[in-house]
Amino acid sequence: MRHDDIWRALDALAAENGLSASGLARKAGLDPTAFNPSKRTGVDGRARWPSTESIAKVLDATTTGIEAFAELVTGQRALLSGRGPARRHIPLIGFAQAGSEGYFDDGGFPVGGSWDEISMPEITDPHAYALEISGESMEPVLRDGDTIIVSPAAPVRRGDRVVVRTTKGEVMAKELTRQSARRIELKSLNPAHPSYSFDLGDITWMHRIVWSTQ
Repeated sequence: MRHDDIWRALDALAAENGLSASGLARKAGLDPTAFNPSKRTGVDGRARWPSTESIAKVLDATTTGIEAFAELVTGQRALLSGRGPARRHIPLIGFAQAGSEGYFDDGGFPVGGSWDEISMPEITDPHAYALEISGESMEPVLRDGDTIIVSPAAPVRRGDRVVVRTTKGEVMAKELTRQSARRIELKSLNPAHPSYSFDLGDITWMHRIVWSTQ
């Protein structure tokens, strides 16, 4: 279990209750800034854990059991449910559009009325979205016309394929090869394209790819 898993679970719990991270803290009777990004890292740059008391208050305020919270920590509730043929409509845009303004809010959740929809296997993350690949920059892993499902709630670990948006508005699909408290390293899916290294401050959000049509 990592610090990021716990914080991501709190963010997912907030989203499931229609709240921001600060709204969740307020609902639990905590300081509204308790779950802010600035509180997740110490002044020395080391990752910080939320207190067990704050987690207990959040679970009580949202009537969430510890088992359900554990599912959020592991990402089980964010991934494909495997319950058979159940399907839902997921927001869809072309990958090239993802870097444009108006499609995502500050948390990386899809917003606005310009999204199309696609029927896909059931996925429990309410903020999951789909991107249609265009071009050859992600071959041979992802090809022109492939569709990927991306889950903001799914925990991200080394080796996962992710969609990343930078503070400059660039959106890219890469493989996470390393993440420290200050930097991430990303490998291009197409070996003909370069890999990247970013300060965490240069990343707006990073979401895990949980399914593709390939």
